[in-house]
Amino acid sequence: MNAERLLQHYEQIADASDAIARLRRFILDLAVRGKLVPQNPADEPASELLKRIAAEKARLVDSGEIKTEKPIKQAFKSEEKYCLPTLWLWADLQAVCLSITDGDHLPPPKADKGVPFLVIGDVRDKTINYDCDRYVGRAYYEKLDHIRRPRKGDILYTLVGSFGIPVPVQDNREFCVQRHIGILRPSEIPSVRFLTYTLESNLVFNQAEKFATGIAQKTVPLAGLRAIQIPLPPLAEQHRIVAKVDELMALCDTLEAARTERETKRDRLAAASLARLNTPDPETFPDDARFALDALPALTARPDQIKQLRQTILNLAVRGKLVPQDAAEEPVKELLRRIEADRQMVRRKVETEVAAKSGPFDLPGGWMWTTIGSVCSKTGSGSTPRGGKEVYVDHGIPFLRSQNVHDDGLRLNDVAYIAPEVHLRMAGTAVKASDLLLNITGGSMGRCCRVPDQFGEANISQHVAIIRPVISIMAHYLHCLVLSPYFQAFIFDEQTGAGRGGLPKNRMDQIAVPLPPLAEQHRIVSKVDELMALCDQLETSLTSADGTRKKLLDALLAEALAPVDAEKLREAAE
Repeated sequence: MNAERLLQHYEQIADASDAIARLRRFILDLAVRGKLVPQNPADEPASELLKRIAAEKARLVDSGEIKTEKPIKQAFKSEEKYCLPTLWLWADLQAVCLSITDGDHLPPPKADKGVPFLVIGDVRDKTINYDCDRYVGRAYYEKLDHIRRPRKGDILYTLVGSFGIPVPVQDNREFCVQRHIGILRPSEIPSVRFLTYTLESNLVFNQAEKFATGIAQKTVPLAGLRAIQIPLPPLAEQHRIVAKVDELMALCDTLEAARTERETKRDRLAAASLARLNTPDPETFPDDARFALDALPALTARPDQIKQLRQTILNLAVRGKLVPQDAAEEPVKELLRRIEADRQMVRRKVETEVAAKSGPFDLPGGWMWTTIGSVCSKTGSGSTPRGGKEVYVDHGIPFLRSQNVHDDGLRLNDVAYIAPEVHLRMAGTAVKASDLLLNITGGSMGRCCRVPDQFGEANISQHVAIIRPVISIMAHYLHCLVLSPYFQAFIFDEQTGAGRGGLPKNRMDQIAVPLPPLAEQHRIVSKVDELMALCDQLETSLTSADGTRKKLLDALLAEALAPVDAEKLREAAE
């Protein structure tokens, strides 16, 4: 392994999302290929090791302690063998284990106390959880075949669902396992720790994956597990490999801890910067905002962290902290009067008067509190076309569902269509240009987009709501408002029903809206667009950097197994 090259570029690859996990897998890959430690010609060959294991098994068969093994079927043999070092050889797991079985296939009798009965969840994190709440009686445990009673030195191996996880048994505590856990009992001759590391390698996992059957939950059959091919080195080299793997895994632990500490500090600094913006001090806000915008690119190392920055921008926008106010602009009270006159819906006048009096936070001068119902001519969800599947056609009027509504716009790659006559019957939920469409149920609840000006006719499903402002140009500001943390909290707090949730029309209409003058709305939207474009650039840059780090890591790791083009490696590093 060319450690110098890896260390030379380590700072560039350290922040790759899966750098440490890749390094761990690579160490194991080197170990099972005989490339981690030097070979010693004086070591006893692996062939002699297998002969001694076979002699031990024959003795146990003669004494009746184990049964005669069934031959491994040729169909289970691995075809992906590579050239091994001298003194090594390929062997199936059955050849190096005294027995390979699983837990009892019959449901065990439950007991309030007794011997712990472990399920697959008790070994999934590579440790054995003895503090489970499942027990079997002593009589049941004693009747189990001794190979189904794990003991110190055995290796548990998950066989179902999250299969391929080996866990060595390191003490003599009594317990038994369900049938979804394999029990490998190695001969005492080879190194159990070497075998455990081998079982963790991609070489073994890939074979287990090929043997696995089923669709919903993949299951590795015992016949497949027994047939898995492993590279077997001399016993002395097994011990050297284990020592080197332990050393390198400890180094990985150190690197991982350092990265976690580095990420934690970054997260804290970024969170502190954003917190000062979300709860601004009027006297220090300009300096806080300038510091945050200058420092966040350096503090932000992952694309997912950009979401916090976007939410902060929207939070500042709806609180009047993103652009300065202008006392000369038309007051919001006049805007609301025009809205009321244009809408000609007297029944909503009371809502406007009540909502203007208070709100959950203080507003800048010139702003007022109102409600969604007071500034919109239409709110509420769509409906399901009557007539079943027959109402849907290959071409016609787009029928927009929640999967079509995204924060950055409509996505029509899988849009459904309804016939024009069905659309006419559903005139009450027809979509117009500048409408806001809001997902109000299910996992995509809260997603919102604005209908483009030239979109044309469309209709919506019951899982999508229309928010139609009386003055269409207000749709841009209302879109920012709906996506803001303030409004999103209302959406999730007001949902009703089980499972999919929901946001009834009467509750949506009552959501309080911080409304700025119309001219300031335009400035807010312009500033939000500008800052979101910067977020897009930063996100693209981080994604590109992460991709570059992964390519460089690939090149450095591949170099240890096969020569790589030095020029390509240099390009990746740049």
